[in-house]
Amino acid sequence: MKTTADLFLKFKEAENFGISLKGSFVPDLIRLMKRKQKIIDIQQKGILNLFKKSHIKFEKGRGFIKDKGLITIKNDDNKKDIAFDKLIIATGTEPLNILDFPFDGKTILSSNDLLELKEIPESIMIVGAGVIGCEFANILSALGSTVTIVEGMDRILPLFSVDESCASILTREMKKRKIKIITNQTVKKTQKNGKMLCVTLGDSPFLNNTHKKKIKHQTFEVEKMAVCIGRSPLSKKMGFKNISLKTDDKGWIPVNNKMETNIKGVYAIGDILGPSKIMLAHVASHEGMVAAENALGGNKTMNYNAVPSAIFTMPEIGNVGISEAQAIKQNIDIQCTSVNFRALGKAHVIGEIAGQAKIIAEKSNGKILGVHIIGPHATDLIAQATLAINKGMSVSDIANTIHAHPTLAEIMAEVSLKGSGIALHG
Repeated sequence: MKTTADLFLKFKEAENFGISLKGSFVPDLIRLMKRKQKIIDIQQKGILNLFKKSHIKFEKGRGFIKDKGLITIKNDDNKKDIAFDKLIIATGTEPLNILDFPFDGKTILSSNDLLELKEIPESIMIVGAGVIGCEFANILSALGSTVTIVEGMDRILPLFSVDESCASILTREMKKRKIKIITNQTVKKTQKNGKMLCVTLGDSPFLNNTHKKKIKHQTFEVEKMAVCIGRSPLSKKMGFKNISLKTDDKGWIPVNNKMETNIKGVYAIGDILGPSKIMLAHVASHEGMVAAENALGGNKTMNYNAVPSAIFTMPEIGNVGISEAQAIKQNIDIQCTSVNFRALGKAHVIGEIAGQAKIIAEKSNGKILGVHIIGPHATDLIAQATLAINKGMSVSDIANTIHAHPTLAEIMAEVSLKGSGIALHG
């Protein structure tokens, strides 16, 4: 959906690139979803081929821990018991369903439902301005929806790991696209009115009394409402109690740095570990490698110090390491340096000049502690910064590395040169 939304926006700007498009062009969600499913099928087939090549047996069905060393797999009316010596649990999560306005798949949608839309809604309210909420707000707005996004905190992307500068720039760009952003409020009531939904907002529970007096309560009528405010662990009815496997009071599974649970030989990876870890697919993949190696007798530990985050908004956001706020909280003496994308020739060539790169570094030695990029292809560009943090590199190490021209990767060269006191621009 993101790729289609990006392409659709480029069509609208075609004249700026010397192309005259004659006739109308509209997004076709049915064909978009068919393409999405085709890509998923290709990926699934590729994984199954990898299983076959590596002599990995694949069983399809619902797994249940029957007893110590024994799994039951249910598939339709069939049951099959499989013995195990070691076990890796990777059951993941599902969208958090709120009892006051539960998902119905038609008017009140989950993030999963948004991936199965048959047509673009004329208007939609997205509840929750976290990563998923902001991504869908940008995508649906680009495809033609009138979008309102509601967040209970005082800013969009209210994550400590996302630098406030990125959130501010994204807020500005979303407002340019006519996305209405409402902060410090939450949904208090919903009521169906024919094909429409009346949504009443009220004070956020995170507000103090001083701010409450300044909040203007509103009621909106929208075609659909998407709730994107969290995930629930898929840990119920899994038989964890049958082997005395511990979860916390919300159902998340605690593990040690070897990804092992309280039960020897039983490991857990991915989103089922909960928000105390980092709930990203590429993190789960690495956790899986750690767990697998240890299950085979290894002694590998998981390191979360250099984990890149990719947020597919418009513009994209990539970050790794600590934010400025985190550095301040940790009482680290830092130097923060930023450079705008408009300084790059390539950004002007592709018509995407909004955004910046920011480096948080130790003031004494220039060691890079965090990098936050918002701009074109930020989710790709963050890889260089991830390597830099992983290897303990300094700002001058990047500044003294030759970057190809004209490329977007030059943003890291520019911000590092500036951080080294030899800025070429700004």
